[in-house]
Amino acid sequence: MTPRVHRSSRVAGALVGSAVGDALGAPFEFGPPGRFSARFPTPARGAHTEMCGGGTLGWEPGEFTDDTQLALLVATSLGERGRLDEADLFDRFLRWAEADPPDIGTQTRAVLGSGLPWDTAADEHFRRTGRAAGNGSLMRTTPAAIRFAREGREATTDAARRISALTHGDPAAGEGCAVFHELVRVALDGGDPLAAVPAALEAVADEHRERYAAVLAPDWTPQPGMPNGAVWPTLGQAVWALRRGTSFAEVLRLVVDLGGDTDTVAAVAGGLAGAVYGMGGIPMRWSSVVHGRIPGHGEAVWRLADLQQLAAALDGGAQQSYDAGVIPRIGPQEVLPGIWAGNLDGARYSEQDFAVISLCRLGEPFPHRTHRMAYLSDDDHNADLDAVLAEVLDDMAALRAEGHRLLVHCHGGASRTGLVLRAWLVRERGMTAQEATAYVAERWPHLGLWNDSFTAALARLERARRSSSPGSW
Repeated sequence: MTPRVHRSSRVAGALVGSAVGDALGAPFEFGPPGRFSARFPTPARGAHTEMCGGGTLGWEPGEFTDDTQLALLVATSLGERGRLDEADLFDRFLRWAEADPPDIGTQTRAVLGSGLPWDTAADEHFRRTGRAAGNGSLMRTTPAAIRFAREGREATTDAARRISALTHGDPAAGEGCAVFHELVRVALDGGDPLAAVPAALEAVADEHRERYAAVLAPDWTPQPGMPNGAVWPTLGQAVWALRRGTSFAEVLRLVVDLGGDTDTVAAVAGGLAGAVYGMGGIPMRWSSVVHGRIPGHGEAVWRLADLQQLAAALDGGAQQSYDAGVIPRIGPQEVLPGIWAGNLDGARYSEQDFAVISLCRLGEPFPHRTHRMAYLSDDDHNADLDAVLAEVLDDMAALRAEGHRLLVHCHGGASRTGLVLRAWLVRERGMTAQEATAYVAERWPHLGLWNDSFTAALARLERARRSSSPGSW
């Protein structure tokens, strides 16, 4: 796993990762196995990515579905009430259902449309039908897993069962949510959730343990096309993908390729994988475009910055300010062939035909059609700086190959911007780190060289470039 990832990155990764998985899987919902890889056999890093939108309900690229809509209602209720208030949460669900969201689940619709109060509606539905173990409560529970993780296993598993029971009267659904909460709790603490599976199973009620033990076993493999609308195969497929994937992107590819209820399984897997790999592990071409509204709860559009803020609040962390105030514009200025540099407002107000690479956190995204936001901080706390830098350079290369003008910026246009410009010269032009620094400094007087971790990363990149292409040196 990834023990160096800071908790704040894991927390953001869990919430954003769940929304990203939801949006990534939505266009492939109820499709056959393997359809995702058939359409995207290799990473799509250009202007058009795997966040393709479409599907039976015509989703926008990056638009999340009912999975994330309900998750955000869980999160906002917990935040505004300061505790788990089941009556308040059920009321929020009711307002959402009354707005007639196009993808509301059959079981959830029946419970919320019954007219019964919060503490009897789901039980009555289960008593009458005997069917209430769908994955609808699992798909929305990542925010609660974050909120209660610091309170320990008993508190988080209790919250999981109580929230699940609002719409899913079958205790089997609550047991799956409880296992998920425990695995997320372990991951947020920097532990290995896969190693925690046996202990999590011990807390499952006796009558449901065998079923969950089967799908969470290390040797369990989902069969192509197997139904995954129930809670246990959904959780089993998410854990199966986490065992076999070596990155967030690979985990998501594995689960979406299973077909069936792809948005929900990917939302569950994305929440768990995000807690493991952190925010920096989520491809920026996916996280940059994730967005959506909550029917019945205003017209506000939730975007990446909102999700990051909400995640920090759920974990009791400090809130990030996105208000940069009024700052003098720097750039854009062409520093490398086809690549411009700037600071925050230099990029924000630039011509909209630029493909923008943002290296600092933003509130509202820019109006540019192609805009990528990387998770990079100007300190020595980047968990996997080399991987993030490689992803930025890979996306830049793909966009340049398509003929885009690139505009790279951070808040001040100095340190992070300078790192990426120099790294581009090292990797794409074969320069040494010293040559690249001198080249950029001559053309971009705002270059900042104070970050020692960036200097070290550039040296590692140079060594990697030298070893991969010995004949060019």
